[in-house]
Amino acid sequence: MTEFWLISAPGEKNCQQTWDKMNTATAQTNLSTNHKFNIPELKVGTLDILVGLSDELAKLDSFVESVVRKVAQYMADVLEDSRDKVQENLLANGVDLVTYVTRFHWDMAKYPIKQSLKNISEIMSKQVSQIDNDLKARASAYNSLKGNLQSLERKNVGSLLTRSLADIVKKEDFVLDSEYLITLLVVVPKTSYPDWEKTYETLSEMVVPRSTKLLFEDQDSGLFSVTLFRKAIDDFKHKARENKFMVRDFQYNEEEMKADKEEMTRLSTDKKKQFVCVQLSKFDSLLNIIKSSTMLLMKREKKISNDNNGQSASAPQGPLVRWLKVNFSEAFIAWIHIKALRVFTESVLRYGLPVNFQAMLLQPNRRNMKKLREVLQDLYKHLDSSGTVIDASMDIPGLNLSQQEYYPYVYYKIDCNLLDFK
Repeated sequence: MTEFWLISAPGEKNCQQTWDKMNTATAQTNLSTNHKFNIPELKVGTLDILVGLSDELAKLDSFVESVVRKVAQYMADVLEDSRDKVQENLLANGVDLVTYVTRFHWDMAKYPIKQSLKNISEIMSKQVSQIDNDLKARASAYNSLKGNLQSLERKNVGSLLTRSLADIVKKEDFVLDSEYLITLLVVVPKTSYPDWEKTYETLSEMVVPRSTKLLFEDQDSGLFSVTLFRKAIDDFKHKARENKFMVRDFQYNEEEMKADKEEMTRLSTDKKKQFVCVQLSKFDSLLNIIKSSTMLLMKREKKISNDNNGQSASAPQGPLVRWLKVNFSEAFIAWIHIKALRVFTESVLRYGLPVNFQAMLLQPNRRNMKKLREVLQDLYKHLDSSGTVIDASMDIPGLNLSQQEYYPYVYYKIDCNLLDFK
């Protein structure tokens, strides 16, 4: 199960005693797997700042989670929803998400604890906002290129009424460079082959007898050529349409057809390159066009590469996949740090000064979640004078309930199941 409950409770005689009490009540009865969640000594600031920051962090938490999920889902889209391969790429600091959360340590380099809580939150906000903006730009370019490729691919498949004919017809199928004659291509339903053979010469005047030839057929229709005088084109098209024979608007142009074939060859080659590099996405070769590396990105990639030293080597990846990996890690790390900030802020608001609380990460046993909630309620009901659970619709200044229930202890959920596979 990838759901975690991040809670805090005030220190008893010391924080270790708080941990032992909770751990004994839950772990030994197999209600949850528990981990200490280490939060450093942060600058508290004034009560007014803490109250305002509580509301701001709730909004930031929601925003950053949405960015994390967007990057993860976009990774799944690019890698074509291959669950195992996607999960392999969704890492935080080079480790899987569960490992990162359960072994969380504050990143002093990214988020210096000498800064105020508000400054730290602003660093996180700017960082993730930049990732969100970059994702929108890259996704727009990628989707445009992906659409162009799909459009070109569709031209070579599908109905004879719409598909490209460049790879079907040959020069010898046409009467070319004639002042008077022209060859038309007609799509005829298979059930109407006999009718076509009987009637095509009489659909209009000036049709060359015995000039039709079946050039290609699919499951439903056949593509026939027919030669006639140019002055009879309009009449022939009209009569053919009345008989459910569809004349394709096609002129044999060797240069244009060659250009179309070269474009498809190039895209096909690009696709093959992509399968060699990433082996999962159709369009990585096109992603080379999107590549826009910055010094920050290079530093991030270098850091993650260093974090991954000693792990088994994986196949080289296209630039968009690499960007998604690096920035998913950055966004997820920021998200968990925001959870830590929220726990710290709410704990100070609830339990007061001096700072004395123990943050704890619980991984509930799915079958015992209701029982776990009851045990925690019994453990900490003394922290709230009412001893009851408050509905989230109630607005209590300084206690941000944003879309969740209020408990006597500080509580935030972390759900590491980020993907919505179709």
